[in-house]
Amino acid sequence: MSSDVDIIGARTLRDLRSESLDAFGPRSSRPWLAIDLEEIDPTDDDLALWLGALPCPVVGLGREQRRADFDQACDAIVERPETLVSIAATIEASPIAAMTFVQLLRLIEGLGPDQALTAESLAYGVLQAGPEFDGWLRQAKPVAGAREPGPAVMIDRRAGELHLTLNRPGNRNALSLEMRDALVEALDIARLDEEIGTVTLRGAGRCFSVGGDLSEFGLAPDPATAHWVRSVRSPARAMTAVGHRLTVQVQGACIGAGVELPAFAAEVIAAPDAFFQLPELKMGLLPGSGGCVSLSRRIGRQRTALLGLTGRRITASTALAWGLVDRIDG
Repeated sequence: MSSDVDIIGARTLRDLRSESLDAFGPRSSRPWLAIDLEEIDPTDDDLALWLGALPCPVVGLGREQRRADFDQACDAIVERPETLVSIAATIEASPIAAMTFVQLLRLIEGLGPDQALTAESLAYGVLQAGPEFDGWLRQAKPVAGAREPGPAVMIDRRAGELHLTLNRPGNRNALSLEMRDALVEALDIARLDEEIGTVTLRGAGRCFSVGGDLSEFGLAPDPATAHWVRSVRSPARAMTAVGHRLTVQVQGACIGAGVELPAFAAEVIAAPDAFFQLPELKMGLLPGSGGCVSLSRRIGRQRTALLGLTGRRITASTALAWGLVDRIDG
Protein backbone atom coordinates (compact mmCIF):
# COMPACT_ATOMS: atom_id res chain seq x y z
CA MET A 1 0.00 0.00 0.00
CA SER A 2 1.21 3.51 -0.74
CA SER A 3 2.84 5.26 2.19
CA ASP A 4 0.85 8.37 1.18
CA VAL A 5 -2.31 6.84 2.63
CA ASP A 6 -2.37 7.94 6.26
CA ILE A 7 -4.79 5.86 8.34
CA ILE A 8 -5.78 7.93 11.35
CA GLY A 9 -6.38 6.55 14.81
CA ALA A 10 -8.22 7.90 17.82
CA ARG A 11 -5.38 10.03 19.19
CA THR A 12 -4.76 11.87 15.92
CA LEU A 13 -8.48 12.44 15.49
CA ARG A 14 -8.68 14.09 18.90
CA ASP A 15 -5.90 16.47 17.85
CA LEU A 16 -7.51 17.22 14.49
CA ARG A 17 -10.77 18.32 16.10
CA SER A 18 -9.08 21.53 17.19
CA GLU A 19 -8.30 22.44 13.57
CA SER A 20 -10.44 24.88 11.56
CA LEU A 21 -12.50 23.58 8.65
CA ASP A 22 -10.12 25.02 6.06
CA ALA A 23 -7.55 22.46 7.22
CA PHE A 24 -9.62 19.83 5.39
CA GLY A 25 -10.78 19.32 1.82
CA PRO A 26 -9.51 20.71 -1.49
CA ARG A 27 -6.23 22.65 -1.45
CA SER A 28 -5.45 21.56 2.09
CA SER A 29 -3.02 18.98 3.40
CA ARG A 30 -5.98 16.70 4.14
CA PRO A 31 -8.26 16.41 1.09
CA TRP A 32 -9.76 13.32 2.76
CA LEU A 33 -9.55 11.30 5.95
CA ALA A 34 -9.01 7.56 6.26
CA ILE A 35 -9.81 6.49 9.82
CA ASP A 36 -9.25 3.20 11.62
CA LEU A 37 -12.69 2.18 12.87
CA GLU A 38 -11.22 -0.42 15.18
CA GLU A 39 -9.60 2.34 17.24
CA ILE A 40 -12.62 4.63 17.47
CA ASP A 41 -15.07 4.76 20.35
CA PRO A 42 -18.44 4.11 18.64
CA THR A 43 -20.27 5.95 21.44
CA ASP A 44 -18.51 9.26 20.74
CA ASP A 45 -21.46 11.13 19.25
CA ASP A 46 -19.62 14.46 19.15
CA LEU A 47 -16.87 12.95 17.03
CA ALA A 48 -19.44 11.43 14.68
CA LEU A 49 -21.13 14.82 14.22
CA TRP A 50 -17.78 16.50 13.59
CA LEU A 51 -16.78 13.96 10.96
CA GLY A 52 -20.14 14.25 9.22
CA ALA A 53 -19.69 18.02 8.83
CA LEU A 54 -16.17 17.97 7.36
CA PRO A 55 -15.76 19.39 3.83
CA CYS A 56 -13.97 16.26 2.64
CA PRO A 57 -14.62 12.54 2.22
CA VAL A 58 -14.30 10.42 5.36
CA VAL A 59 -13.47 6.77 4.72
CA GLY A 60 -13.55 4.21 7.49
CA LEU A 61 -11.30 1.14 7.48
CA GLY A 62 -12.92 -1.78 9.24
CA ARG A 63 -15.48 -4.55 9.00
CA GLU A 64 -18.49 -3.32 7.05
CA GLN A 65 -20.82 -5.72 8.84
CA ARG A 66 -20.35 -3.84 12.14
CA ARG A 67 -22.61 -1.03 10.87
CA ALA A 68 -22.49 0.66 14.26
CA ASP A 69 -24.22 4.01 14.52
CA PHE A 70 -20.83 5.72 14.56
CA ASP A 71 -19.94 4.16 11.23
CA GLN A 72 -22.70 6.21 9.57
CA ALA A 73 -20.49 9.26 10.02
CA CYS A 74 -18.23 7.76 7.34
CA ASP A 75 -18.92 8.46 3.70
CA ALA A 76 -17.61 5.01 2.77
CA ILE A 77 -16.28 1.94 4.54
CA VAL A 78 -13.60 -0.39 3.19
CA GLU A 79 -12.42 -3.66 4.64
CA ARG A 80 -9.05 -3.83 2.87
CA PRO A 81 -6.33 -1.16 3.14
CA GLU A 82 -5.48 -1.69 -0.53
CA THR A 83 -8.79 -0.11 -1.55
CA LEU A 84 -7.66 3.15 0.03
CA VAL A 85 -5.01 3.52 -2.68
CA SER A 86 -7.54 3.84 -5.50
CA ILE A 87 -9.65 6.18 -3.39
CA ALA A 88 -6.59 8.36 -2.75
CA ALA A 89 -5.85 8.54 -6.49
CA THR A 90 -9.38 9.69 -7.33
CA ILE A 91 -9.55 12.28 -4.56
CA GLU A 92 -6.09 13.69 -5.24
CA ALA A 93 -6.98 14.10 -8.94
CA SER A 94 -10.41 15.69 -8.28
CA PRO A 95 -10.65 16.87 -4.67
CA ILE A 96 -13.42 19.40 -5.34
CA ALA A 97 -15.58 16.83 -7.12
CA ALA A 98 -14.94 14.29 -4.34
CA MET A 99 -15.94 16.79 -1.66
CA THR A 100 -19.09 17.85 -3.51
CA PHE A 101 -20.05 14.22 -4.19
CA VAL A 102 -20.00 13.12 -0.55
CA GLN A 103 -21.61 16.35 0.66
CA LEU A 104 -24.47 15.77 -1.78
CA LEU A 105 -24.94 12.16 -0.67
CA ARG A 106 -25.10 13.30 2.95
CA LEU A 107 -27.63 16.01 2.08
CA ILE A 108 -30.10 13.96 0.06
CA GLU A 109 -30.53 11.09 2.52
CA GLY A 110 -33.59 12.76 4.00
CA LEU A 111 -35.02 14.26 0.81
CA GLY A 112 -37.75 13.02 -1.50
CA PRO A 113 -36.72 11.97 -5.01
CA ASP A 114 -37.71 15.19 -6.78
CA GLN A 115 -35.90 17.36 -4.25
CA ALA A 116 -32.89 15.06 -4.30
CA LEU A 117 -32.69 15.20 -8.10
CA THR A 118 -32.80 18.99 -7.95
CA ALA A 119 -29.96 19.00 -5.43
CA GLU A 120 -27.96 16.62 -7.64
CA SER A 121 -28.44 18.83 -10.68
CA LEU A 122 -27.35 21.93 -8.77
CA ALA A 123 -24.22 20.19 -7.50
CA TYR A 124 -23.46 18.88 -10.99
CA GLY A 125 -23.83 22.39 -12.39
CA VAL A 126 -21.36 23.76 -9.84
CA LEU A 127 -18.78 21.21 -10.96
CA GLN A 128 -19.46 21.91 -14.65
CA ALA A 129 -18.13 25.41 -13.97
CA GLY A 130 -15.17 24.15 -11.96
CA PRO A 131 -11.48 23.81 -12.80
CA GLU A 132 -11.37 20.02 -12.60
CA PHE A 133 -13.98 19.45 -15.29
CA ASP A 134 -12.41 22.18 -17.40
CA GLY A 135 -9.03 20.44 -17.14
CA TRP A 136 -10.51 17.08 -18.11
CA LEU A 137 -12.39 18.61 -21.04
CA ARG A 138 -9.27 20.29 -22.39
CA GLN A 139 -7.24 17.10 -22.45
CA ALA A 140 -9.98 14.59 -23.36
CA LYS A 141 -11.19 16.09 -26.66
CA PRO A 142 -13.73 13.29 -27.32
CA VAL A 143 -14.83 12.78 -30.92
CA ALA A 144 -18.42 12.11 -31.97
CA GLY A 145 -19.15 8.75 -33.58
CA ALA A 146 -20.81 8.22 -36.94
CA ARG A 147 -24.52 8.97 -37.01
CA GLU A 148 -26.66 5.81 -36.95
CA PRO A 149 -29.99 5.41 -38.76
CA GLY A 150 -33.33 4.89 -37.10
CA PRO A 151 -34.85 6.28 -33.90
CA ALA A 152 -32.56 6.71 -30.89
CA VAL A 153 -35.15 4.86 -28.79
CA MET A 154 -37.37 2.24 -30.39
CA ILE A 155 -40.92 2.05 -29.04
CA ASP A 156 -43.09 -1.04 -29.23
CA ARG A 157 -46.58 -0.86 -27.72
CA ARG A 158 -48.30 -4.22 -27.14
CA ALA A 159 -51.67 -3.77 -25.43
CA GLY A 160 -50.81 -2.89 -21.83
CA GLU A 161 -47.07 -3.32 -22.35
CA LEU A 162 -44.55 -0.73 -23.50
CA HIS A 163 -41.16 -2.02 -24.72
CA LEU A 164 -38.34 0.50 -25.17
CA THR A 165 -34.90 -0.12 -26.68
CA LEU A 166 -31.90 2.19 -26.66
CA ASN A 167 -30.94 2.06 -30.33
CA ARG A 168 -27.43 3.37 -30.84
CA PRO A 169 -25.38 0.15 -30.57
CA GLY A 170 -22.56 1.51 -32.74
CA ASN A 171 -22.01 4.23 -30.13
CA ARG A 172 -22.53 1.70 -27.31
CA ASN A 173 -25.85 3.42 -26.53
CA ALA A 174 -24.14 6.53 -25.19
CA LEU A 175 -26.79 8.87 -23.80
CA SER A 176 -26.72 11.69 -26.34
CA LEU A 177 -29.07 14.66 -26.31
CA GLU A 178 -31.05 12.92 -29.04
CA MET A 179 -31.40 9.76 -26.98
CA ARG A 180 -32.18 11.70 -23.79
CA ASP A 181 -35.08 13.52 -25.40
CA ALA A 182 -36.39 10.38 -27.07
CA LEU A 183 -36.25 8.44 -23.79
CA VAL A 184 -38.10 11.17 -21.90
CA GLU A 185 -40.82 11.25 -24.55
CA ALA A 186 -41.14 7.46 -24.50
CA LEU A 187 -41.42 7.32 -20.72
CA ASP A 188 -44.01 10.08 -20.83
CA ILE A 189 -46.22 7.77 -22.87
CA ALA A 190 -46.31 5.40 -19.91
CA ARG A 191 -46.80 8.23 -17.43
CA LEU A 192 -49.78 9.63 -19.30
CA ASP A 193 -51.41 6.32 -20.27
CA GLU A 194 -52.68 4.45 -17.23
CA GLU A 195 -53.57 1.45 -19.38
CA ILE A 196 -49.88 0.66 -19.72
CA GLY A 197 -49.22 -1.74 -16.86
CA THR A 198 -45.59 -2.63 -17.57
CA VAL A 199 -42.62 -0.85 -19.14
CA THR A 200 -39.49 -2.71 -20.24
CA LEU A 201 -36.25 -0.98 -21.20
CA ARG A 202 -33.23 -2.64 -22.82
CA GLY A 203 -30.24 -1.63 -24.90
CA ALA A 204 -29.48 -2.89 -28.40
CA GLY A 205 -26.09 -4.45 -29.06
CA ARG A 206 -23.40 -5.76 -26.76
CA CYS A 207 -23.87 -3.32 -23.90
CA PHE A 208 -26.71 -1.48 -22.25
CA SER A 209 -25.06 1.96 -22.17
CA VAL A 210 -21.64 3.49 -21.57
CA GLY A 211 -23.25 6.61 -20.10
CA GLY A 212 -23.29 10.17 -21.33
CA ASP A 213 -22.04 10.88 -24.85
CA LEU A 214 -18.62 12.37 -24.08
CA SER A 215 -18.50 14.22 -27.40
CA GLU A 216 -21.38 16.40 -26.15
CA PHE A 217 -19.83 17.24 -22.78
CA GLY A 218 -19.25 20.95 -22.37
CA LEU A 219 -21.65 21.96 -25.15
CA ALA A 220 -24.25 23.58 -22.87
CA PRO A 221 -24.17 27.39 -23.11
CA ASP A 222 -23.67 27.68 -19.35
CA PRO A 223 -24.23 25.57 -16.19
CA ALA A 224 -27.35 27.50 -15.18
CA THR A 225 -29.07 26.78 -18.49
CA ALA A 226 -27.94 23.15 -18.27
CA HIS A 227 -29.60 22.91 -14.84
CA TRP A 228 -32.84 24.27 -16.28
CA VAL A 229 -32.74 21.66 -19.07
CA ARG A 230 -32.12 18.86 -16.55
CA SER A 231 -35.08 20.13 -14.54
CA VAL A 232 -37.51 19.69 -17.43
CA ARG A 233 -35.92 17.08 -19.75
CA SER A 234 -34.55 14.49 -17.34
CA PRO A 235 -34.85 10.72 -17.91
CA ALA A 236 -34.27 10.30 -14.19
CA ARG A 237 -37.36 12.37 -13.33
CA ALA A 238 -39.37 10.54 -15.99
CA MET A 239 -38.30 7.21 -14.50
CA THR A 240 -39.35 8.14 -10.97
CA ALA A 241 -42.89 8.61 -12.30
CA VAL A 242 -43.10 5.12 -13.82
CA GLY A 243 -40.45 3.29 -11.82
CA HIS A 244 -42.94 1.02 -10.07
CA ARG A 245 -43.95 -0.35 -13.49
CA LEU A 246 -40.45 -0.41 -14.98
CA THR A 247 -38.15 -3.37 -15.64
CA VAL A 248 -34.69 -2.77 -17.10
CA GLN A 249 -32.63 -5.50 -18.72
CA VAL A 250 -28.90 -4.77 -18.86
CA GLN A 251 -25.88 -6.44 -20.41
CA GLY A 252 -22.22 -5.67 -20.94
CA ALA A 253 -21.06 -2.20 -19.98
CA CYS A 254 -23.36 -0.25 -17.66
CA ILE A 255 -21.33 2.87 -17.04
CA GLY A 256 -22.37 6.24 -15.63
CA ALA A 257 -25.93 6.89 -16.77
CA GLY A 258 -25.95 3.26 -17.89
CA VAL A 259 -26.18 2.19 -14.26
CA GLU A 260 -27.73 5.32 -12.76
CA LEU A 261 -30.95 5.18 -14.79
CA PRO A 262 -31.67 1.43 -14.42
CA ALA A 263 -31.39 1.79 -10.65
CA PHE A 264 -34.69 3.72 -10.66
CA ALA A 265 -36.57 0.66 -11.91
CA ALA A 266 -38.65 -1.67 -9.79
CA GLU A 267 -36.66 -4.58 -11.26
CA VAL A 268 -33.21 -4.71 -12.83
CA ILE A 269 -32.29 -7.93 -14.62
CA ALA A 270 -28.62 -8.35 -15.50
CA ALA A 271 -26.92 -10.63 -17.98
CA PRO A 272 -23.95 -12.53 -16.52
CA ASP A 273 -21.50 -10.33 -18.48
CA ALA A 274 -22.89 -7.04 -17.12
CA PHE A 275 -20.57 -4.77 -15.19
CA PHE A 276 -21.20 -1.46 -13.47
CA GLN A 277 -19.03 1.63 -12.99
CA LEU A 278 -19.21 5.29 -11.96
CA PRO A 279 -16.26 7.13 -13.59
CA GLU A 280 -17.51 10.71 -13.30
CA LEU A 281 -15.27 11.91 -10.47
CA LYS A 282 -12.19 11.37 -12.63
CA MET A 283 -13.75 13.88 -15.04
CA GLY A 284 -14.18 16.44 -12.27
CA LEU A 285 -17.92 15.73 -12.07
CA LEU A 286 -20.27 13.56 -10.04
CA PRO A 287 -22.94 11.07 -11.16
CA GLY A 288 -25.41 13.49 -12.74
CA SER A 289 -27.99 11.29 -14.43
CA GLY A 290 -29.82 10.64 -11.18
CA GLY A 291 -27.31 8.15 -9.79
CA CYS A 292 -26.67 9.92 -6.51
CA VAL A 293 -30.39 9.44 -5.88
CA SER A 294 -31.13 6.07 -7.48
CA LEU A 295 -28.04 4.21 -6.32
CA SER A 296 -28.05 5.54 -2.78
CA ARG A 297 -31.64 4.37 -2.38
CA ARG A 298 -30.80 0.93 -3.76
CA ILE A 299 -27.42 0.20 -2.18
CA GLY A 300 -27.00 2.93 0.43
CA ARG A 301 -24.99 6.12 0.61
CA GLN A 302 -21.71 4.47 1.57
CA ARG A 303 -21.57 1.92 -1.24
CA THR A 304 -22.61 4.60 -3.72
CA ALA A 305 -19.75 6.76 -2.46
CA LEU A 306 -17.39 3.80 -2.70
CA LEU A 307 -18.27 3.22 -6.36
CA GLY A 308 -17.70 6.89 -7.18
CA LEU A 309 -14.55 7.36 -5.11
CA THR A 310 -12.83 4.29 -6.52
CA GLY A 311 -14.24 4.33 -10.05
CA ARG A 312 -14.02 0.53 -9.82
CA ARG A 313 -16.03 -1.91 -11.89
CA ILE A 314 -18.25 -4.36 -10.10
CA THR A 315 -19.54 -7.57 -11.64
CA ALA A 316 -23.13 -8.70 -11.95
CA SER A 317 -22.67 -11.07 -9.01
CA THR A 318 -21.41 -8.26 -6.76
CA ALA A 319 -24.23 -6.02 -7.97
CA LEU A 320 -26.71 -8.76 -7.05
CA ALA A 321 -25.21 -9.17 -3.58
CA TRP A 322 -25.43 -5.41 -3.03
CA GLY A 323 -29.00 -5.10 -4.35
CA LEU A 324 -28.05 -3.02 -7.35
CA VAL A 325 -29.64 -5.65 -9.58
CA ASP A 326 -32.50 -7.95 -8.62
CA ARG A 327 -31.54 -11.06 -10.56
CA ILE A 328 -29.08 -12.44 -13.10
CA ASP A 329 -30.62 -14.07 -16.15
CA GLY A 330 -28.70 -16.08 -18.70
